Amino acid sequence: MMVSALIERELSAEAFPIRDGVFVAVVGPSGAGKDTIIGHAKALFADETRLEFVRRVITRPSDTASEDHDTLADAAFIEAEADGAFAVSWEAHGLRYGLPAEVDWAVANGHVAVANVSRAIIPALRERYANLAIVEITASPDVLAERLAMRGRESRGEVLARLARSAPVTLSGPGVTSIDNSGSRETAGERFAEVLRKAMAFSDMSGLID
Repeated sequence: MMVSALIERELSAEAFPIRDGVFVAVVGPSGAGKDTIIGHAKALFADETRLEFVRRVITRPSDTASEDHDTLADAAFIEAEADGAFAVSWEAHGLRYGLPAEVDWAVANGHVAVANVSRAIIPALRERYANLAIVEITASPDVLAERLAMRGRESRGEVLARLARSAPVTLSGPGVTSIDNSGSRETAGERFAEVLRKAMAFSDMSGLID
């Protein structure tokens, strides 16, 4: 918590939105393969110091089969949130999610931060980060249903209910890229990698201008 408080004090002297770096928000319905695509990019850019792949904090036990995240109980999460431990946080599907406050520091220092987030917080992200790239990962309904069923977390009825809640949402605005991940991971992964390359190039140019 002390590190988070120091970051907050350092940034308080600067007006939001945070500049220099780029925040890449990865969104899409459950089962679209967001974590798979992010994992592909993480392996591809393993030696790239300009990229920060954000480890989320979730009120759910870690499941390394899908996403390797940090876990907090509800009460501990609420306390951490009140202490300024998160740059952004939100609730979805009965769980709490948070991105560590260090994300702000990374973007303010010209890095590219990549995180799996909810569509619902995009307006807050637009206000917080001057340079926001949104990547929407999609897949066909059949593929979504198959992937959700393979997780084994939910019954068939719960899977169908989740898909019904995930009605197609058209994202618009600057910096929105849509990637269909119904096919091979490599094809979708390369499209995502190209977004990250452009984000790093933009961040480099922003640093030169400053």
